Amino acid sequence: MNYLNEQNIFIFLIQIVILLGFARGLGELFRKWKQPPLTAEILVGILLGPTILGRFLPFWHQAIFPNNVIQQNMLETVAWIGVLFLLLETGLEIDFASAWRQRGDALKIALADIIIPMSIAFIPCFLLPDRYLANPQQRIIFSIFMATVMTISAMPIAARVLHDLKLSKTDLGFLIMSALSVNDIIGWIIFTLVLGVFTQAGLDFVKIFTITGATIAFTVFCLTIGRRFADKIISGIKAAQLPQPGVPLTFICLLGAFCGAVTQKIGIHALFGFFIAGIMAGGSRALSENVRQVISQMVYAIFVPLFFVNIGLKVDFLRSFDIFLVLLISVIGISGRFLGAWWGVNLTKLPKSNRLSIAIAHTPGGAMEIVVGLLALEYNLITEPVFVAIVFGAVVSSVILGPWFDYSIRKRTQVSILEYFSGRSIIGHLKHNQRDMAIQELCALAAVQEDVLEQESIYEAVKKRENEMGTAIEEGIAVPHARLPVIKRPLVLFGRSLDGIDWNSPDGKLTRLVFLILTPEEDYDTQVKILRCIAKAMGDVQIRNAILTAEDSHDIWPLLQDIFASKHIVRKITK
Repeated sequence: MNYLNEQNIFIFLIQIVILLGFARGLGELFRKWKQPPLTAEILVGILLGPTILGRFLPFWHQAIFPNNVIQQNMLETVAWIGVLFLLLETGLEIDFASAWRQRGDALKIALADIIIPMSIAFIPCFLLPDRYLANPQQRIIFSIFMATVMTISAMPIAARVLHDLKLSKTDLGFLIMSALSVNDIIGWIIFTLVLGVFTQAGLDFVKIFTITGATIAFTVFCLTIGRRFADKIISGIKAAQLPQPGVPLTFICLLGAFCGAVTQKIGIHALFGFFIAGIMAGGSRALSENVRQVISQMVYAIFVPLFFVNIGLKVDFLRSFDIFLVLLISVIGISGRFLGAWWGVNLTKLPKSNRLSIAIAHTPGGAMEIVVGLLALEYNLITEPVFVAIVFGAVVSSVILGPWFDYSIRKRTQVSILEYFSGRSIIGHLKHNQRDMAIQELCALAAVQEDVLEQESIYEAVKKRENEMGTAIEEGIAVPHARLPVIKRPLVLFGRSLDGIDWNSPDGKLTRLVFLILTPEEDYDTQVKILRCIAKAMGDVQIRNAILTAEDSHDIWPLLQDIFASKHIVRKITK
């Protein structure tokens, strides 16, 4: 039996210091450049792996990453823990209940974004020369797999772009995330079934049918009974006032390990079990945004960088680089996902101004595409050149998402919030420090502003939207909103809470500045513009402090007039 010795532990710690230090440092630099840290993490692996360091300084590469099975397995284990937690965290971001309520438009977009990319990708992949295939006799299953790669979008990257552009709390952002949630669930089911069938090669159709049936049954059980069970446990933890976020995190990790073991036993990969466990736990309203943020930061600060750096340590990207494959997979992947989402969104009644943005949001393959590719490489379903092409395609699609999506938003004509806002629409001191009661105060003021509005109907619409997806953003700001059939033009109201309101904010801070936005039912566009303008303006700490220290509504109104009329806000929005 082989045991770890002091040298193994020493080298392992040196590896962690070098890999995590460089990955996080370069990742933060890329983040400042509005690029995904994923690109930096893979680049660090390429620089320190056989591609660069191993090729030009083999002595140092061997010293830091010795060709020793025990040493390699130590780093490999940490990397796989990283990808398991990545899928768990991705599942946590999926609000299945909200996506189900949006199933009309979201399902149309998601299904189109699966069927069309798979159709586009299958034929060129099927016609690839034998030298690109690990086993030419399995050309059909290889082509199905590659077509599946083209369907899974990078929901975390899309979520990050929406957050950076101050659109994550809009109805547009909500619909995008709902469609991506459905896309992820269906895409991962298809992929795990393809992988399960491939690994069970040689068995009869009865076994394959059993794996398929068991996978679908497990998924349905987890998304129904399993979600209710997870919600009951997490709600019990909160009611018992057990330590947060420690106890919920422990439960979620145990749930992921259990579901991973079940799916592995079924005959599909444990990653799918972690993904489904994340969806189960993420559906609990008792799991606060602050706890979700802690879990997300832990995963993306430690485990995910080590996983993607480790990819660069495994593969010689120069030796396996094939420009034809890179261009083919990049073009097919991006165009297929774009056309699929574009066709799907055109089946809905959404305004034309939103269609380009929704289609663009579905284009990145990102981390999910790389994870799927790595699994296929581990199982010898694809060759190294194909995997390298998948990595480059995922990176390219992730890099272009931010600028491309920002362009689609900037194409919209700008609005002036002051057209829909007045000094009579301000409550300088909200009487209640409970979320729903504060919303009622603002809804009552809205009913007075517009004779056609009834307070109760406004409140029910706003509360329903709030329960579907919370509208608290960071730094004490909340932007509750609703689209109403009875109004002809947007209406903006503002309330200030000096004591603060627990609005389940991602940063855990109490909410003190509340903007209520009411728009006509079919008007997605103006809502997006107003909400983004507010979020951009309130991101300035001096502006927030000035409003918080104002005496009353009479002093607040001139401040808001100056803020939303000033040219620097327009410049912020158009950047």
